[in-house]
Amino acid sequence: MAKLDLSTPVRTLAGDTTDLSAYQGKVLLIVNTASKCGLTPQYEGLEALYKQYAGQGLEILGFPCNQFGKQEPGTDSDIQEFCQINYGVSFPMHAKVDVNGSGTHAVFEQLKKAAPGLLGSKGIKWNFTKFLVAKDGTIVTRFSPKTEPKDMEKDIQAQL
Repeated sequence: MAKLDLSTPVRTLAGDTTDLSAYQGKVLLIVNTASKCGLTPQYEGLEALYKQYAGQGLEILGFPCNQFGKQEPGTDSDIQEFCQINYGVSFPMHAKVDVNGSGTHAVFEQLKKAAPGLLGSKGIKWNFTKFLVAKDGTIVTRFSPKTEPKDMEKDIQAQL
């Protein structure tokens, strides 16, 4: 199984450039998010998972994306404010990225290659596609946008 390269650079919503090495040894749930999507209420379930399992080594990493129906039109500060005010999001959120096409962020290139979707599809079909990464960096599985956070709990527990 392929491993996620934790030296891949990412940018936070605050504009800082860092990489994923701070999450070494943690179970990661990486999600492409959007503020104006019918699935946006999943933030609530993601935050509940984060609160329950962060102390056991779970990190949820949100990556806003505006590629699906232009449902993430805001600036980084708009996104941060929306997530905190509406859903109390405390897990790390990152700057907007592309998850498909020629500008696909390197994190999502790795995730899509290692955990293809239905029928081997590499492309991400919609907001709130989720990827589970084991403590050793192995990319475990992909969850569809419609998979509710609570329905991933057993898979997360198995990695913790």
